[in-house]
Amino acid sequence: MSHPKHILPKTTRLPKTTRRSSSRTTRRIASLWLPRQAAERGLRREALAAETPFAVLAEARNALRIVSLSIGAEARGLRRGMGQADARALCPDLRTELLDPGAETMFHAGLRRWAQRYSPWVGDDEDHDGMAQERLGFDARNPRRDMDRVTGQGALALDITGCAHLFGGEAEMLEEIRVRLLRMGLSAQLAAADSKGAAWALARFGQGAADQPVIAAAGDTRAAISSLPLQALRLESAAIEGLTRLGVKTVGEMVMLPRASLARRFGAGAVRRLDQALGAEAEPVGPRAPAPLYAARLSLPEPIGLTADLRAGLDRLLARLCARLEQDGRGARRLRLSLRRVDRSNQSVEVALARPGRDPGRIAPLFEKAIDTLEAGFGIDALRLHAVQVEALSARQTHAGPDHADPRHKRDALDDLLTRLGARIGFERITRLTPAESHLPEKAFTVASAAYSEPAANWRAWAAARPSRPLNVFAPEPVIEASPETASPPQTFRWRAQTWRVAAAIGPERIAPEWWLDDPEWRSGLRDYWRVETSDGRRLWLFRTPQAEPPGWFVAGEFA
Repeated sequence: MSHPKHILPKTTRLPKTTRRSSSRTTRRIASLWLPRQAAERGLRREALAAETPFAVLAEARNALRIVSLSIGAEARGLRRGMGQADARALCPDLRTELLDPGAETMFHAGLRRWAQRYSPWVGDDEDHDGMAQERLGFDARNPRRDMDRVTGQGALALDITGCAHLFGGEAEMLEEIRVRLLRMGLSAQLAAADSKGAAWALARFGQGAADQPVIAAAGDTRAAISSLPLQALRLESAAIEGLTRLGVKTVGEMVMLPRASLARRFGAGAVRRLDQALGAEAEPVGPRAPAPLYAARLSLPEPIGLTADLRAGLDRLLARLCARLEQDGRGARRLRLSLRRVDRSNQSVEVALARPGRDPGRIAPLFEKAIDTLEAGFGIDALRLHAVQVEALSARQTHAGPDHADPRHKRDALDDLLTRLGARIGFERITRLTPAESHLPEKAFTVASAAYSEPAANWRAWAAARPSRPLNVFAPEPVIEASPETASPPQTFRWRAQTWRVAAAIGPERIAPEWWLDDPEWRSGLRDYWRVETSDGRRLWLFRTPQAEPPGWFVAGEFA
């Protein structure tokens, strides 16, 4: 009996899976350049009209030069990089102010945060790669770039890839940015392109109408920047000068040159700048990392109202916050404790430290007095401890012996004392004297805040190398009924409505004025100082002015 044949099904070849090729999204970069940022801020700060000739000056190559000027100053023929003397000659009524780098940096940081409403990737649109950092002064061959380097502010780069459609398109986005900046009193030049280098070039050299945004179509970067000058590529001055001698004046003419000979004659940096502008080499926008936030929060399941519970919650927050500060090598200088009550109202108290610290045991007692002033109301349901001001604090070697044998223990005790006193009367009222390089008695020291200064390391040697000085030095006070003709101190004199009798005198010590400075207090010439002890035990510091007409005696200090 024949068994039926098993007919196997024919193997069916499945079709190959076709992988869909995903086209890479073209990156779009927007450049915001504010060439008049410092000047326009000065106009607004002083409530001046935009037509007023106003300029901001900064030192460059041992001269004060214009780094930012208003529209009114530009209309009078002034330009960035011009010296102050030349600017005054062209515009006698020019109003000027010195550049404040700190204020410009703070404003630029705020402007960078403001620009994040249009893109999460916002960075500085400046040359920070070190290719053109051989000088910090003004170069007439490339004034725009070098003046940007002197100010270091006024330009932003935004990666607007996938963001423009939220505002109706790139043109609408840039126009909205321009209008909002005008409302803040700032004029900007904006551009958008496929690369950061192209956007940088179009914002500074590709402006058509006044302050109107320039947009290069996607994939059309080469045609958009071909007519721009060589300065638009951020090249070195030597490379620009060499290409100009060859008759190359625009970016398009440079593109036509052979790359090998271009790199050989002008360096790889010139080819790199060209590739960055054309988009052949990536130049991403690098946003600055936000500053670390040192804070700890505690949410309570049930509201609390007892002071002991509040202190317990503070101890937990301090332990967590100080652990993070120690991990990052930081110390808190000012802390804020915020409380949220069940009625949604908030209360906060702040404490300050004379030195940066991160020891919970030394910080917690500072909140004792502040906690007593808080009102819990119907209860507190959340606590937040924030280190408002932090500074670097390196780790210290621990001491195995008793605390009193460690000199660092005395320093910690002094810091704690300054902290307690500063919390009561204010840190600005606690001062210390530090040595200064001057032979004049009233200029031989400076007054500094004890909480924000360090004591002089070699003050003992400094004091030993100089003559004895009184503990209290004050402005010279004239002596009455003393004979100015005698070079020795008078036997009796009248000072502060009292008559004094001299028991002993040591001197004189002649001190000459500083001839290189015009001090009104020392225009009388030389001074002969005497240490005088009166009959009732007071030790005064007197001096005579032999070169004055007529000579006179004065009291300038009192010894301990």
